[in-house]
Amino acid sequence: MQTKVEAPAPEPLSLQKDGIELTGVGRRFRALVALERLDLRVRPLEIVAIVGPSGCGTSTLLELVAGLQEPDAGQIRVGDLDDRSAACAYMPQRDLLLPWRDALGNAALALECQGVPKAEARRRAEPLFERFGLAEFETTRPNGLSGGMRQRVAFLRTLLPGRPVLLLDEPFASLDSITRASMQQWLADALLKEPRTVVLVTHDVEEAVFLADRVAVLSPRPGRVLAEIDVPLPRPRSREAAVTDPEVARLKRQALEALR
Repeated sequence: MQTKVEAPAPEPLSLQKDGIELTGVGRRFRALVALERLDLRVRPLEIVAIVGPSGCGTSTLLELVAGLQEPDAGQIRVGDLDDRSAACAYMPQRDLLLPWRDALGNAALALECQGVPKAEARRRAEPLFERFGLAEFETTRPNGLSGGMRQRVAFLRTLLPGRPVLLLDEPFASLDSITRASMQQWLADALLKEPRTVVLVTHDVEEAVFLADRVAVLSPRPGRVLAEIDVPLPRPRSREAAVTDPEVARLKRQALEALR
């Protein structure tokens, strides 16, 4: 009888030596200058939230870090890798779940794109459904999931390839306020269990302070870093406690003053 040897899950790349570094980064689209002289450093396993006015280039910034675009000026380094895309997993604003695939199939898609056979990709994804609060919804299609559950599936799809850098572009912007608060707590807990280097774009200053170790405030277009605010709050964090915490209120005021 032949023993079946299962392929091991991909090991996450390591960024223990270096995190993310952007130096003098500029990006223009013809006459429109999206980013100019932008400097930002993210330490390994640090969560940095980026806030700024609409149109200040935050999505462009994430796409540059992910290797989906190239800067017109400056340098971007992710660890010691030449290929930034090999280190980064990018979650855009919309969940982009495929309506003809069930939740498990959507989560497994990232592994399939890496060449993992469909059945094997589903087998690897399935144990995480319980951890992510999705147990018993594996065979549900996207139109049968709530907004929060769709975002959990999208986040799980982003995590599965094991890349050490997560780039999250306003992941909860489309959710109602109650669901959004619940998902903020869920994400904070999920990142304790699955640590990554994270860059989170959000227009919600309270969300930025609650989730991040540091908040970077961008200027109006062309975007550049105006201020960086350390968030010295211990983990794990409680979303309910954060609402009434005077330190959270102080940090929010500091970020809002920088935005003004």
